[in-house]
Amino acid sequence: MEKQILSVGQISEYIKMTMDSDPRLRNIAVRGEISNYKVYPSGHHYFTLKDEQGAMKCVMFKSSAYKLKFRPENGMKIIATGSVTVYVRDGAYQLYVNSMTVDGIGDLYAAFEQLKEKLSAQGLFDPAHKKPLPKYPGTIGIITSEAGAAVHDMLRILRKRYPLTAVRLLPVRVQGAEAPGEIASAIAYANHHRLADLLIVGRGGGSIEDLWAFNDERVARAIYASEIPVISAVGHEPDVTISDFVADLRAATPSNAAELAVPDQDALRQMLDSINDSLSTAMMRRLKQSRERLDYLSHRPVLHSPLASFEPRRKTLALLQTRLLSAQNQNLARQRQRFVAQTAKLDALSPLKVLTRGYAVASGEDGHIIRSAEEVRPGEIITVRVSDGTITANVIEGNKDHE
Repeated sequence: MEKQILSVGQISEYIKMTMDSDPRLRNIAVRGEISNYKVYPSGHHYFTLKDEQGAMKCVMFKSSAYKLKFRPENGMKIIATGSVTVYVRDGAYQLYVNSMTVDGIGDLYAAFEQLKEKLSAQGLFDPAHKKPLPKYPGTIGIITSEAGAAVHDMLRILRKRYPLTAVRLLPVRVQGAEAPGEIASAIAYANHHRLADLLIVGRGGGSIEDLWAFNDERVARAIYASEIPVISAVGHEPDVTISDFVADLRAATPSNAAELAVPDQDALRQMLDSINDSLSTAMMRRLKQSRERLDYLSHRPVLHSPLASFEPRRKTLALLQTRLLSAQNQNLARQRQRFVAQTAKLDALSPLKVLTRGYAVASGEDGHIIRSAEEVRPGEIITVRVSDGTITANVIEGNKDHE
C-alpha cells in the first residue's frame, strides 16, 4: 500500500484542527510563571508561561490586554485563561490568553501594589511635598458625585461646624471607566481658576472595584500637581487608596474629611470666651496695679508741695558750689606758687641775668654769636650786647689767648 505523503503545513493544520476540536483545550486555566514578557507596538503581549516541568508560549491580543487591571512582569506567578491551539506557520502550539490574574491575590490588588511602588519611587508620597491645610478656609471645593450620600453628609457637617465657609461642588462620576479622567480634570480646573482654598476629593464606601477610580494614576498625579491642599476622603476607615497616599491629608470617611477641613464653631466660641475672660482678668489686674501706684504717688510730698522738694536739692547745690570754689582757689594758689618758683629758676638761667654781672655777648653781622676770636676779621662790624643795651663796634684785631 502506497504511503500518503503530507506537507508540513498539512500536518500543522491537522494538529490544529484536532486540538481545536478538543473541549479540554478550550477555555482552560493555566498556572505558571511569566518569562520573556514583551509588548509589541501592535499592542499584543507575548510571553512564556513556565513551571518546573515545562514551558508554554503564550499570546494575549490587544483587545484582551486592554482589560488587564495590573501590569504583567517577568517572574510574576499568574493564572492565565484561554485556549491552546497550534500556530500553523511555526508549527508550535501556544496558549491564546483571554484573561489573567495574579496567582494567590486579585489582579486589582496587584495593580494597586504596582502603582503604589511606582509612585512612591517617584516621590509622590514624600511628606516634604505635603502642604498644610488652611486653618480657616474661606471656600472649600468638594469633588465627588452630586447624587451620593457622602456629599450631603459633608455639606451638613460643614454648615454645622463652620458656616462661614463657602462650599463649591464640582460634580464628577466616582466609578466607571470615565471617572478617573473626570476627577483629574476637576482637580486641574479648580486649581486653574483658584476656586477654593481647600479641596475634598472622595466618595462613600464600596467594593474595591467601586473605589478603583481613586487608584488611578491620572488622579494621583492631579492631586500631586494641585497647588490647593487636598484631603482624600474615600470609602470607610479600612479602605486605603492611592489618592490617600498622595493627598496632603487622608480622612477616614467623607464625614471625617468635613470635620478635618474646618474648625468647630462651638470650640471657637469657647476659645474666644476663654480669651475674653483672660483679657478681662489681665485688664482688671493691670487697673488694680495702676490704681495702687496712683494712690502711692498721690501721697508723695512732692505732689502736695512741689517747691518743698527742691529745698534739699538747693542746699546740696549750694554746698557743692562752695566746695567747688574752695577747691578752685586752692588749685589757683598752688599753681601761682609753682609759677613763681619756675620763673625764679628761669630768671636764674637767663643770659640777661649774666649780663647784669658785667658780661657781654658779641654777635656778628649775620647775627650769629661770636664764641671765638678766630671768628672775626679786622674791619668787621660786630654788635656787643650789655645789660642795658647794645654797642656797635669795628674790629681792629682779633687775638686768641694761648696758655
